[in-house]
Amino acid sequence: MSRGLRQQLLVHSGTFAALDDSGDIGGSHPHGSPPDGLFVRDARHLSRWQLTVDGAVPEVLSPLTGAAPARAVLVPRGGRQEPPAYTLFREQAVCEGGFTERLRVVSNRPVPLGLRIELTVDADFTDQFELRADLRTYAKPGAVRSREVLDDGVEFGYRRGDWHSATVVHCAPAPDAVTHTGTGARRLLWQLDLAPHGEQELLLRVLARPHGGQTPAVPATPDLAAAQLADVEGEFTEGVELPAWPDLAAACTRGLADLAVLRVPALGPDGETLRVPAAGVPWFFALLGRDALLTSLFALPYRPALAAATLPALAAAQATRSERAAVAQPGKIVHEVRHGELAHFGQVPYGRYYGSVDATPLFLVLLGTYTELTGDTALARRLEPHARAAVTWMLDHGGLTSRGYLVYRADEGGLANQNWKDSPGAICSADGERPTGPVTAAAAQGYAYDALCRTAGLARTVWQDPVYSAQLARSATDLRERFQRDFWMEESGFPALALDADGRQYDALASDAGHLLWSGLLDKEYGETVGRRLLEEDFFSGWGVRTLAAGQGAYHPLSYHRGSVWPHDNAVIALGLARYGLHDEATAVATALVEAAATNDRRLPEVIAGYSRASHSVPVPYPHACVRESCSAAAPLALLSAVGGV
Repeated sequence: MSRGLRQQLLVHSGTFAALDDSGDIGGSHPHGSPPDGLFVRDARHLSRWQLTVDGAVPEVLSPLTGAAPARAVLVPRGGRQEPPAYTLFREQAVCEGGFTERLRVVSNRPVPLGLRIELTVDADFTDQFELRADLRTYAKPGAVRSREVLDDGVEFGYRRGDWHSATVVHCAPAPDAVTHTGTGARRLLWQLDLAPHGEQELLLRVLARPHGGQTPAVPATPDLAAAQLADVEGEFTEGVELPAWPDLAAACTRGLADLAVLRVPALGPDGETLRVPAAGVPWFFALLGRDALLTSLFALPYRPALAAATLPALAAAQATRSERAAVAQPGKIVHEVRHGELAHFGQVPYGRYYGSVDATPLFLVLLGTYTELTGDTALARRLEPHARAAVTWMLDHGGLTSRGYLVYRADEGGLANQNWKDSPGAICSADGERPTGPVTAAAAQGYAYDALCRTAGLARTVWQDPVYSAQLARSATDLRERFQRDFWMEESGFPALALDADGRQYDALASDAGHLLWSGLLDKEYGETVGRRLLEEDFFSGWGVRTLAAGQGAYHPLSYHRGSVWPHDNAVIALGLARYGLHDEATAVATALVEAAATNDRRLPEVIAGYSRASHSVPVPYPHACVRESCSAAAPLALLSAVGGV
C-alpha cells in the first residue's frame, strides 16, 4: 500500500475538486500538471486539505473512487504482524460552491483507543492562470490574506483592492483546537477517545465565497450533496431515446451525465441566470463560445435546453464596440469569459475575450438550427438584433466583403490562431511552415457559409425580410464558388488547410476538411472525394480521424493539433459524412469513437494521441487533456444523429 499520485476529479455546476487517491489536497503542483484543490470561478478555494492521525499520514487501503459520494479507506502504516488499530472511512462530495466530507473513525481493538486527528487546511485563492505551464508570474500589489478562527472552524479571506474572496470551513463537532503551522495554513485538531470497537464521526463543510459569486448553501453531508448531483444528472439522462447499439447507448448516457455537471452559471440579455456548458475540467471550466456552441449543436436533437441557454448567454456577452486588447469588434461573439482575479484586474485578457474567428458564425448556425428543429421562433425573434449584428461583423470586420473570407490575425497578447485548432503551430503547411500575417482558415469558411444560409432562412420565415434573406443567400453562393476555386488542391485532391495573406495555399492534409462536409460547403463530387480520403490509413488511426494525416513533415502523434485525434472533431466529421451520403464511412468513425470510449468507462476525453490502433490495442492518452470536456461529452449524441442505432 502506498499513497499514489492519481487524481480524482469531483465536478458539480461550476465547482470542482481535484484530490489525490487518499482524499487529500496536497498543495504541491508540478508546473503544468493538473492542479489540485477546490476551484470555483477560476480561483482555488482550498489549496490544502491534509489528514494525519497521531502525527502520521495514513496509508491508502482503498483509493478514492469517482462515484458520488467518493469514498476512500485509510489505515495506519504497519505490517502483517501488526493489524491496523483503526480504519478511516472518508466520504466526499462537491456541490455548487462547496465541498463536504464525512470522516468516520472506527477502532479495531477490544480496548479503549485514543487518537489525535489533525486536518491541515489552507486557501491560497490562486488564479487558475497562475497554475498553467507558461511560466508567467503576476504582480499582486496590496493583496492581503487573513485567517479567522470560528467557533466551529476557520475562515480564510483574501483582499486586493475591490476584490474579496473567502473560504469558510465548518466542523461538527467543532475542533478541540485550531493551531498555526507557520505557513499560513491552519491545523484543526480533534482528540478522539474511542470505546472498544467503537467509532466516531466528523462532518466537514467548506463554503467558497468567490468574488462576484453567490453565497452557497452547502449540504450538511456528502450523501445529501450526492443526492443533489444524482437529481441533476437524472434530469439530463432520463427521457432520451437511446439506440439499440449498446456501446453507443452507454456512451450517450455517460456523456449526458457529464454535460449535466459541466454546466456553469451565465447571465442572459435581461440579467436572467442561465446554465451553459463549460468547455472542460480542469483548465477550461468556463464559458467558451465555440465549445458551448458545438456542444449545444451536438445535443440539440436530445437536449434543446442547452441551446436555449447558450444562445442568449452569448448574445448578452456579444461585443458592442471595438477593444483591441480583447480582440473585440461590434457584433462579434465572445470566445472566453473568465471570472478570476487576473481577468478582473486586466492582467490576462480573458475576462471577455473575443479571439475567435468562428464563434460568430457558429452562433448563427445554432440559432438557425435550433429554430428549424424545435419550431420555436420566439428565441430567433428575441435575438434578431444580435443575429443581424453577428452577420454584419462577418461581412465587415470579419472580412467577407473586403477579402472574400473570414480572416484573423495573430493576437500577441492572446491566441496566435483563432479557429478551432488554436495552438500556435496548428495552422501550417505539410512540412510545418506557419503562415504570417492574416490567416484564412478553411473550416471557418464552412461555418460562415452555413451561417449565411441559415440566417437567410430566418430572415425569410421569421423576420419577414425577403430582401435581407436574398442578400445573405447570394453571399453564401458567392462564398461557395470562391472557396472551391481558391482552396482546392488539384494535385492532392483535397482542400488546403488555410490561405495566407497572399492567397497561398497551406497544403497540410488536415481533418478540418471534414468540417466542410458538415457545413455543406463542398460540391457533391468534391465532398465524396474528401470523405473517402479521411478514412484512408494515414488519416484514420483506428480510434478516429487524425487532425493531420501521418507521413507529413508536420505530423506528430502527441501534438495537440498536428496528429492527435479529437472526439468532437470526429463527431463533426461523422455528421458531415452522413450529410454527403457516406454512411459506411460515418459508421466507421462512430465505431472507432464508441470503442475508444468503452476503454475509458464509456467517457471520451478531450483528445487522444494519434498512434495507430494496429499497434496500440487501447487509445494512448494525450498528456494534459481535459478529463471531462463538454464537446467530447456531447460527441456520442452527434454520432447518434449521424448513424442512428446502427
